[in-house]
Amino acid sequence: MKKHNFYAGPSILPRYTIENTAKAVLDLDGIGLSVMEISHRSKEYIAIIEEAQDLFKELLNIPEGYTVVFLGGGASLQFAMVPFNLMNKKAAYLNTGAWSKKAIKEAKLFGEVDVVASSEDKNFSYIPKGYTIPADADYFHITTNNTIYGTEIHTDLDSPVQLVADMSSDIFSRPVDVSKYAIIYGGAQKNLAPAGVTFVIVKNEVLGKVDREIPTMLNYQTHIDKGSMFNTPPCLPIYAALQTLRWLKNLGGVEAMQKVNQDKAAMLYNEIDRNSLFKSTVQDPADRSLMNICFVMNDGKEDLEKDFLEMVTSRGMVGLKGHRSVGGFRASTYNALPVDSVKTLVETMQEFETLKK
Repeated sequence: MKKHNFYAGPSILPRYTIENTAKAVLDLDGIGLSVMEISHRSKEYIAIIEEAQDLFKELLNIPEGYTVVFLGGGASLQFAMVPFNLMNKKAAYLNTGAWSKKAIKEAKLFGEVDVVASSEDKNFSYIPKGYTIPADADYFHITTNNTIYGTEIHTDLDSPVQLVADMSSDIFSRPVDVSKYAIIYGGAQKNLAPAGVTFVIVKNEVLGKVDREIPTMLNYQTHIDKGSMFNTPPCLPIYAALQTLRWLKNLGGVEAMQKVNQDKAAMLYNEIDRNSLFKSTVQDPADRSLMNICFVMNDGKEDLEKDFLEMVTSRGMVGLKGHRSVGGFRASTYNALPVDSVKTLVETMQEFETLKK
């Protein structure tokens, strides 16, 4: 049976990435060694990491003065590395979900944190608006896409202070004006690669401004100076990321990917809004995520949730059960998810309505 992978992360990867990485695990480009067993300082591996960095810059149109580094520790480590490197006295944060809350918690270890706005009052079902970013903050931190709650910031914000973004789950899903950001970071296990590598895009000039001593491994400058090679990097996930970047370039880049993502999301949201059995957890279309589409049974239909989950599972759809914080269902429609998978889900929703109406 064909599988339709809607997992939120680790999640679906392009077949191009999986197949090429699998080949390299057995033999990297005919050299007689696995990509998992060559030195990270070998000429073969240096070529891999340099091409990955170059494709990052090309696909996101990253301007001069920025460096792409590959680290370990996941986005969760960045919750501490960002304030360690940027906060002198105060930082501003937008609270839009579970990951924002964790980032805020870590930042409070380093100084004052001004939570400028929060959507927690409605279980993070919207993106706050109309807030003021304090001009005396060292930086303003946002989480652009909220995997658990299905909300997303679709534009690059204007900020009077340095802007930092966790783009773990929507990087490469749309064009980004990198010049508006001091730091962009993310775990790779959504739109890029298997878990294990974290990407960080750093504006070089923002570093070296804090008064505190920074431990060597937690200092961005360390990894910039050493080209992500201060210690052994996550070699296999970086190789897989390179394959995804090549795949994305072959498809036409982030502009082409954005159009595909918009079409997939529109198809599913239109059915959720039309279908009498379901409703979206995010009411304002402007706040709806293109990557994680959350929906529940409509009022009075809650007892049908188990039946629907059994139906989609029987048809090869996996990962659709919603996070416990929201319930219901979550369809993660990352870059690699084929349009056919969304069509299959929509058709199943329509058939389920006919059966249960």
